[in-house]
Amino acid sequence: MKFAICNEIFADWSLDDTMAYVARAGYDALEIAPFTMARQVTDVSAAARRHAREQAAHHGIFISGIHWVLAQTEGLHLTCPDNATRQRTGDYLKHLVDFCADLGGRAIVVGSPRQRNLEEGVTYLQGWQRATEVFQAAVGHAAERDVVLCLEPLSPADTNFINTHTEAIGFVGQFGSPHFQIILDVKAMCSMGAPVPQIIRESRGKFAYFHANDENLKGPGFGAVDFVPIAAALREVGYEGVVSVEVFKFEEGPEAIATRSLEYLKKAFST
Repeated sequence: MKFAICNEIFADWSLDDTMAYVARAGYDALEIAPFTMARQVTDVSAAARRHAREQAAHHGIFISGIHWVLAQTEGLHLTCPDNATRQRTGDYLKHLVDFCADLGGRAIVVGSPRQRNLEEGVTYLQGWQRATEVFQAAVGHAAERDVVLCLEPLSPADTNFINTHTEAIGFVGQFGSPHFQIILDVKAMCSMGAPVPQIIRESRGKFAYFHANDENLKGPGFGAVDFVPIAAALREVGYEGVVSVEVFKFEEGPEAIATRSLEYLKKAFST
């Protein structure tokens, strides 16, 4: 397994400075939130994409993928009744596939709770069918570019659509594609009513990415979640992908978050 960290933690840093620090701290990779480069990925030039990829290689790390992929965009939604909005969303997902591949990334984390919430009057089945249509072309394009779309089950506090690993596995399973799988996130799994290691085991072979954080919205090791059994479960199911630090509370500062999270993870994964 490789360790990564999400770049929005380094909010006021340049991408080059972020990569340099992440490499010095001992991470293998950086995960990119597209809004840290532009409001929409279509605004990021081919030269800028190539430069980011080259910067990562220069610092001895790689870009593992992208997340918060619909954050700060406008007019995009997976389940709303408006056909034009859903068509734009499907088209944008294909742009995200290209953006991720151009950066050298492999995983596209689709969480984006606001852009998938079921609006008043929309049934779960309607939302499911509409979201299925939106993803159709993007999954095929992901296969062409050799990246993996990763649907993220999120807690009911975040969204009212796809809250458990079983729901997410059922959704992506419709496509029968290795380029559409799920992501497991520790904070989100803490809301699913079962121990995190159990959820990992039940998701064996169905997840392609992993977010490490605590239920308190901070980094691993900053709260009560014990990562030793989590690490054991990941090894047990044969997961060999990226474990990426994603946090939502930044008060400790990027240096402390990055270094302490990685120190804790390396200790937990070596136990």
